[in-house]
Amino acid sequence: MKRFLLLFLIVTGAWVTAGAQIKTPDDFLNYPLGSRFSTHDQVINYFKYVASKDETTRLMNYGRTYEGRELLAVVVSSKENMDNLEQIRKNNLNLSKGVKPAIKSGKQPVILWFSYNVHGNEASSSETAMKTLYALTEGKTKDIGDWLKNTVVVIDPCLNPDGRERYVNYFNQVSGKKPNANPMAREHFEPWPGGRSNHYYFDLNRDWAWQTQLETRQRVKFYRDWMPEVHVDFHEQNYNEPYYFAPAAEPIHVDVTPWQRAFQVTVGKNNAKYFDEQGWQYFTKERFDLLYPSYGDTYPLYNGAIGMTYEQGGIGAGLAVVTMDGDTLTLKDRIAHHYTSGLSTLETVSKHAEKLLEEFERYFERSVNTPPGIYKTYVIKAQNLSRIKRMAVLLQRNGIAYSFGPDRSLRGYNYENKKTEGFRGERNDLVVNLHQPGAVLANVLLEPLTEVSDSNTYDITAWSLPYVYGLKAYALKESVKGLYSDPEDKKELSVLALEKPYAWIFNWGSVADAQVLIALQKEGIKVRSAEEGFSIGQRNFAMGTILVYRAENDRNVKALATKVERIVKDLGTICYPVATGYVDKGKDLGSSVYPVLNTPKIGVLSGPGTSSQGVGEVWHFFEQELNHPVTMLVSQNLDHLDLSKINLLVIPDGNYEEEICQQLEGWIARGGKLILFENAISAFAGKKPFGIKLKEMVKDNMNADLTKKYGERNQDDLANAIPGAIFKIQLDKSHPLSSELGDFYYALKTDDKVYEPLNKEWNVGMLKADSHVSGVAGKAVMKRLNSGMLFGVQKLGRGRVVYLGSDILFRSFWEIGKQMFLNAVFLGN
Repeated sequence: MKRFLLLFLIVTGAWVTAGAQIKTPDDFLNYPLGSRFSTHDQVINYFKYVASKDETTRLMNYGRTYEGRELLAVVVSSKENMDNLEQIRKNNLNLSKGVKPAIKSGKQPVILWFSYNVHGNEASSSETAMKTLYALTEGKTKDIGDWLKNTVVVIDPCLNPDGRERYVNYFNQVSGKKPNANPMAREHFEPWPGGRSNHYYFDLNRDWAWQTQLETRQRVKFYRDWMPEVHVDFHEQNYNEPYYFAPAAEPIHVDVTPWQRAFQVTVGKNNAKYFDEQGWQYFTKERFDLLYPSYGDTYPLYNGAIGMTYEQGGIGAGLAVVTMDGDTLTLKDRIAHHYTSGLSTLETVSKHAEKLLEEFERYFERSVNTPPGIYKTYVIKAQNLSRIKRMAVLLQRNGIAYSFGPDRSLRGYNYENKKTEGFRGERNDLVVNLHQPGAVLANVLLEPLTEVSDSNTYDITAWSLPYVYGLKAYALKESVKGLYSDPEDKKELSVLALEKPYAWIFNWGSVADAQVLIALQKEGIKVRSAEEGFSIGQRNFAMGTILVYRAENDRNVKALATKVERIVKDLGTICYPVATGYVDKGKDLGSSVYPVLNTPKIGVLSGPGTSSQGVGEVWHFFEQELNHPVTMLVSQNLDHLDLSKINLLVIPDGNYEEEICQQLEGWIARGGKLILFENAISAFAGKKPFGIKLKEMVKDNMNADLTKKYGERNQDDLANAIPGAIFKIQLDKSHPLSSELGDFYYALKTDDKVYEPLNKEWNVGMLKADSHVSGVAGKAVMKRLNSGMLFGVQKLGRGRVVYLGSDILFRSFWEIGKQMFLNAVFLGN
């Protein structure tokens, strides 16, 4: 091992060049690695260059980012393995399906996957990827060559090219002739929105399971085509922190196996050996837990692999920075640490290759035969077929098998009332039977309550899909399978079924329905909405239903019908033509409860002061899901903008000055609609004429324990902790904001803010006693959230203010929240 360290640790400053045919990164880039940040083009060009020169590597293109940058990886192994690479990949996939491989396990290499730079401003890891690639090809020692005989290594040099380029471009623009290590220098402070996130400001390391982002969907598909035994996700943290590697901290999900826990310890001890030799500081078993299912370590763990996060101190460090300890941390140091932990992991994986393969195979055999948890089947009721289909897409992307229609009486745990009771399984109910290879991930995503061993966790603690999608569900202890592979779509009347219809009626209750409304308005067609339910022709229509009246649109019936038919065909939707405005139940179609809907001209506030994540959620939803035009406004320019060009303004979560109230009051009174998310409400709370007030809690210090032990100084105040928990919100079903949401809404709360009921206005969503459903929430938080208003609407002049006290678009996977946002945007004029 001394030979390995002398040759390859970057601290020696030496590259192996004797007889080299492939250039080192230094020679290829024409500067020493670590002396500057490489662009994404330079990184991938080096990968392409090596792959073109070396027969033990293979380049794999797997997609492009939103901004058009290439996503690729390189596979590296011995020549023998590379000659049989496709068979090796297929054999490995068979292991993940509970199917015996075509060759004996002793000849099947283990697959190790290195993922770099998922956060764009954690920029040392893409530099490390180049150094690692060279070490595994032209620069490899005999030890490395031996390791590659039974190990296939996949190197993804940059998971987030758009974010990395944002960071690198900024740094290169503001850095001087020499790096300024002074922590106060501007090169250590990124401007809004920073380089961490992707094009739409999403954290890609929170998106593995949800796959809301283009980069994630392509990467996970590529990942699932290989299903590695070990996955390492290289990160950076605050530059004052030492290096972190596994084993992880609690809470660790109960479905993580003893073997998966134990092998993290094995890897950690080997990493520690090399770090000890160099005197580098590190820590394990702290801060970084294994619970939330959408990380780059937990997602592989729930798919049978050993998933690990490695964290190097470095965010904001630039090329060099003086730390709080007085030491100077350089980019070269950061590369050295990641490089060392990577090769150390390769050594450990190779040493335990056969055991890794055996445990990987056993993992999926257990999943099929004895799946985890007390429940063996999940049945999700199909009261909203569109959301059922969207859930099915999510399951399919994650390799989880499902079916439809148990069509019989069953008994299970009711997610709504938390009681075990009988129910009828129906044709379009979605069924997930856990006797399958994807059992663990399915259980993690669907179980009603996630067991949390330590409430001091890094992320949200509740995400059960039935709550996320707002669908009734049952968890069954018996094994049940559906009878059908697809849901049943009923065939409806043709748009042209009537020669002279009074109106065309469309459902409202999904993103797809909103796309129909947008298409109709884009054609200049006047659209109305039902503020009350009604029945006509033996068919019931709910509040929110959208209607197109023949008489107030094109007098040429055939031309109008042709437009409507084209929209129906293009979007694959259902339309109900009716011959009369006289309804069987409810109010006739000439009533005032069918108002004309405004065509929204939307602005979204962005820039300093706003939450980049909050901005990204709204921006992404309009552009990528609705394909609706939106104008992104800069918060600093608000006072100088002509707001008459928009009629709807969305202000995402953020910290805003009080002046914003004065800037917008007149615009709202003249007919503007303002939608406020989360902390944006705070800027308006208590300010006239806005009726919103934060609910104040009287602090009770009578029984408070004012003493604190020094040994507890690093622990969070758990009584006030709410990393992310689900609460049931009682809804005013008669208000348009509640359209198609039912009696209540499952809100994800990540703060303890709640509001006083609006006076003589519409309190649409109210917290009641015992509203907590699942997830960690401290005692003090629970007390504050036992009552109050979370969602409300205020009339102000001719306009409206919509108050949204939780993030209803959270990371774009909170599906039920999308319906509320659609209601807020399009309904309730």
